[in-house]
Amino acid sequence: MSFGTRVVPGGLAPPARPYSTNHPARGPVRLNPTQDLIDGTLRGERLSLARAISQVEDEADGAVAILDACFGRSGRAYRIGITGPPGAGKSTLVTRLARDYRRLGESVAIVAVDPTSPFSGGALLGDRVRMGELAGDDGVFIRSMATRGSLGGLAVHTAQACDVLDAAGFRRILIETVGVGQSELEVAQTVDTTVVVLVPESGDAVQAMKAGLMEIADLFVINKADREGADRATMAVRSALELRPVRSAWEPPVLPTVAVQGTGVEDLLEGLEEHLEYLRRHGGLERRRRLRLEQRLRDLLRDQLWEELRARVPEPLWRASVDDLAARRCTPHQAAERLMELALHQNPRPQR
Repeated sequence: MSFGTRVVPGGLAPPARPYSTNHPARGPVRLNPTQDLIDGTLRGERLSLARAISQVEDEADGAVAILDACFGRSGRAYRIGITGPPGAGKSTLVTRLARDYRRLGESVAIVAVDPTSPFSGGALLGDRVRMGELAGDDGVFIRSMATRGSLGGLAVHTAQACDVLDAAGFRRILIETVGVGQSELEVAQTVDTTVVVLVPESGDAVQAMKAGLMEIADLFVINKADREGADRATMAVRSALELRPVRSAWEPPVLPTVAVQGTGVEDLLEGLEEHLEYLRRHGGLERRRRLRLEQRLRDLLRDQLWEELRARVPEPLWRASVDDLAARRCTPHQAAERLMELALHQNPRPQR
């Protein structure tokens, strides 16, 4: 008799729910907590969703099962990246944007990628604190994620967390980054539309901006536009856009906002929806999402191959190779070729 099957008069009843019998002190004991977590996440239950994202972020034992279960239900949400220098008012802008989307009946998830605490490894700034006015809205889910030392500030698992949120039914996902280093380029590989937020004081620095930032932005926002220099910053961005070597049919708009007052946020929302429609009409949405999946596959293979190679190289040999490099007895390429040759001829490690 299979597990969970009950004997009833006239035959066998269908298998019972996967719980063991009630424990006299603790109640029913879950035999498959990961599946329960997946079921709750796909139903949009907040506690299950938060726990599922934590497992993905921590690379816990059930993370792969969660991601696999969510993948087939993802691909429907519109993912919007909000990036820019610290102090540009990104959190306030994201809060106002989420509120306007809620007025339109859209469910909104916010992923705020924060710097990592050197002590706990967790998110340091805690954007949820700065987005308190959205608390209590069942149509909004806010999650802070730590960079975990990622080069540009965009957490390695942010895209996977967005898949979980997508599968849970959120149709607008706003990703706010710390806006330093390479995060602007990283966020562009994770979202459908990228918004770069600047302030009036950015005007003089626009000409010196790295080309990558000008190329990946689909919309520009000059926030705190009630300050002096807003018009100058707007003109500087537009002039820089004119100098781009490659032009497309979509001309990134430059929108002034005063997020703390809500001024201009409606125009930003309209610009985002116009860009989404533009991508759909011209095949850009499918193309961007395909590239995103290809990058995901490449990243996973790189990580898995590195783990496999490292497991096949004995630790003494690894240390000896580093010693040879430090003593200049060989070059990095020579050491890499030697270790690769060794790894390829080693028997595969046992399956876990």
